[in-house]
Amino acid sequence: MLDIDYIGFDLHKKTVVYCAKSADGTIRDQGSITATRTDLRHWAEQRPRRWSGAMEATLFTGWVYDTLKPYAVQLEVAHPAMLKAIVAAKKKNDALDAATISDLLRCNLLPTCYLAPPEIRELRRVLRYRNLVVSLAVKMKNKIAGLLLETGVPYETRRLHRKKYFEQLVSELSEVPDSVTDLLQLSRSQFETFRMTQQRLLRGLERHPDLRERVARLQTIPGVGPVLALTWALEVGEVSRFRSIDRAASYCGLCSRQNNSAGKEKRGPISKQRNPHLQTVLVEVAKIAPQWNPALAELHAREMERGHRNTATLAVARKLVAYLLAVDRRQTAFVPNPAS
Repeated sequence: MLDIDYIGFDLHKKTVVYCAKSADGTIRDQGSITATRTDLRHWAEQRPRRWSGAMEATLFTGWVYDTLKPYAVQLEVAHPAMLKAIVAAKKKNDALDAATISDLLRCNLLPTCYLAPPEIRELRRVLRYRNLVVSLAVKMKNKIAGLLLETGVPYETRRLHRKKYFEQLVSELSEVPDSVTDLLQLSRSQFETFRMTQQRLLRGLERHPDLRERVARLQTIPGVGPVLALTWALEVGEVSRFRSIDRAASYCGLCSRQNNSAGKEKRGPISKQRNPHLQTVLVEVAKIAPQWNPALAELHAREMERGHRNTATLAVARKLVAYLLAVDRRQTAFVPNPAS
């Protein structure tokens, strides 16, 4: 590997700063490249020697990685939270950051992280956009209720967002400013737009040929619906990267922080180093899944006797992870264990 350059990349919105070093740490060259696909390809084609590269995971990493990957002997993505050498440095700039990543790569100390294939990343982008649309729809529903409360209009909470009831309620408004009526109608139209948009995006993902069979298998688990199945498939990507249920649960943010030193172990709150999209969906599903899954209902009841409601919810979420992992690994429909 002595004939290979080790290159660290520091990514920014407009530029990519790089530092190329030999195996012994000698700087061969360094500089910056305009952050465009054309300039990156031209730079990679002009490299006189073979090279391995590494970059920190950022918002821009995906397309830069895909552009440079064909030209590199090896290209890695570093976990940002584990690059303590950069964060703790007394002197910090783009060139030093790139040089530090290069040193970590050539010394085989780079804390790598998983980067999903381009196809999965594209579909995951659609799913996360759908989640954004859902959150906007909820904001519109809350705004409608807030406007009615603000102007002293009584309403039935359970029926408020039903179309016929809402139209009747608005038509019967009295002693309410015209601006409030306009805002209510505008909020309702926005809610309908967001609702139809998220449904269309969800149907498109469910019917996608790369996901259809996998999502259908995951939904054979009682209590697992299309949203959780899609979120698991797209956020996890390749399930083979999890060697155990504990690792999968840790990735989903369902375990507490651990601090073990000098023979003393301390457990903190739920770790913030997790996939927040997967954690949110799992926790929400864990609250209602026991209604359709007797095994989860029994687990929830047993944990409720021992502790807090949130502890029971986390136990159900971890069990769901175990189910999802097993079905995904075996690539077969869910078969309940009589002993569970």
